[in-house]
Amino acid sequence: MIGGGPPVGGASPGGPASGDGARAFGSRKSAQSRVPRRPRGGAWESGSRRMAAGSAWEAAGACRRVLQRAFSLHKAHSVEDMENTLQLVRNIIPPLTTKKHKGQDGRIGVVGGCQEYTGAPYFAAISALKVGADLSHVFCTREAAPVIKSYSPELIVHPVLDSPSAVHDVEEWLPRLHALVVGPGLGRDNILLENVKGILEASKARDIPVIIDADGLWLIAQHPALIQSYQKAVLTPNHVEFNRLSEAVLSHQVDGSDHHEAVRRLSQALGNVTWYRRGSGM
Repeated sequence: MIGGGPPVGGASPGGPASGDGARAFGSRKSAQSRVPRRPRGGAWESGSRRMAAGSAWEAAGACRRVLQRAFSLHKAHSVEDMENTLQLVRNIIPPLTTKKHKGQDGRIGVVGGCQEYTGAPYFAAISALKVGADLSHVFCTREAAPVIKSYSPELIVHPVLDSPSAVHDVEEWLPRLHALVVGPGLGRDNILLENVKGILEASKARDIPVIIDADGLWLIAQHPALIQSYQKAVLTPNHVEFNRLSEAVLSHQVDGSDHHEAVRRLSQALGNVTWYRRGSGM
């Protein structure tokens, strides 16, 4: 029969809603009753402003806590200390200006990157760009090159480090570079280490500043003469790497209770090269 049966929702003709229909109607009514009404006068605007101010205050507090943690995982520095540190950072970052062309604010080369380690050379190179350098080159092995290229199109990647002509290939680029970072993702393959020895010698001959880290420091521990008295070298060992270098250069580990004296002694033994010791107690 057309039109037969109860109406949708189970309500009887002309009677009150019941069943699912009643519940749906009740839900809509309850939802409507929960919608906050706009207060009269300026109460709504005042409340909105208070909420916005509260959110901004919470955001500022969160930023402050992030900055504090960024400067130290162990203690919170004062705002004045953080501002002084930030000002020092600003002083070394080249300002943006229309009077310079690409390459004048820093051309950096990173020597490292092999099949096992592709992240470290990427982070070293991309960090240079993020703090103001114009160009970052990565000299890595052939297997590592496609991976590092895929991380960022901003990097210039040279798959030459495991080539028989690696020293010559990198040396051709040295006149265009302002500084070299040696070691991130290098690994300890003998062929790569021999090539890096030649690259370091070529860099010293051109008086190029060199920062040595990671497995580059392991190479220096095996051959300290590579940077002996080269005062444009900066070594950045952690606690373990520092002890390894101490044993290699001084034939014993230095007293760990006086970090500054330990760094001074090792620096003097290598001809007053610059050290930045990281890790335990520093």
